[in-house]
Amino acid sequence: MSTSRVRIDRAGCVATLVLNRPDARNALDAPTISELTDALRQAGRDPGIRVVELSASGTCFSAGADLREMSRAGSREADDADDDADRLAELLRVLSSLPKPTLARVQGPAIGGGVGLVACCDIALASDRAFFRLSEVQLGLVPAVVGPYLVEALGIRMTRRLMLTSERFDAARAAQWGLVHQVVPHSELHAACRAMVRNLLRGAPGAQAVCKGLVREIADGPLDDAIVHRTAEVLAMRRRSDEARQGIRSFLDKGRPPWAGGSKRGATCGS
Repeated sequence: MSTSRVRIDRAGCVATLVLNRPDARNALDAPTISELTDALRQAGRDPGIRVVELSASGTCFSAGADLREMSRAGSREADDADDDADRLAELLRVLSSLPKPTLARVQGPAIGGGVGLVACCDIALASDRAFFRLSEVQLGLVPAVVGPYLVEALGIRMTRRLMLTSERFDAARAAQWGLVHQVVPHSELHAACRAMVRNLLRGAPGAQAVCKGLVREIADGPLDDAIVHRTAEVLAMRRRSDEARQGIRSFLDKGRPPWAGGSKRGATCGS
């Protein structure tokens, strides 16, 4: 299945959503945002999809907002401009809250909203050719809707620095600061992503979805009696689940749980 701006490549239970505007440096115009949001929602609802990978065609991961479209929007009614901002905010929310593991494959530069896409993914792998920049303030803009996800990934002070300076930073710095998890030579990015997907497919899908929700609950509140009780409740609930019964039984029998596919070393779906 493909659309004009977002290509959907599916290999077994792995869906790769490919930003497909290489001539525009994969800028996020309104149709691209709409198509990517729809594709993410479909993947989230599809029980046959275990992992969602976000990648891009061409040499640039994403240049962020489409400035030509933004310039045209500036002459439209205020409500239209508000709608554009709301659509981008909703895309990032959907990506961040997807119940499936998400992997960003960053083969080249990520600017502005492109940095936000990387920050929203659970795991991010980058080529040594990639670099990152929040360029908004030099244009009189603010990286507002990406802000919450940058603070999560980078922390408050580093986010302030990068928003205020618009400085360019390379993939090694991005890894040091927490935006990406691994940097590899460009020629090895595909293999590194496939290895990460195989790791993700070894986990039980229901347990992974619960993990994502639980991390959000923990991050949103203080470490008080309520959250301590909640974590115990989640553990007890999962111990009673069919997935846990199957996983523990398979481990004790030196077998494979049903989600792990046919490989003795783990799932092979999509690898």
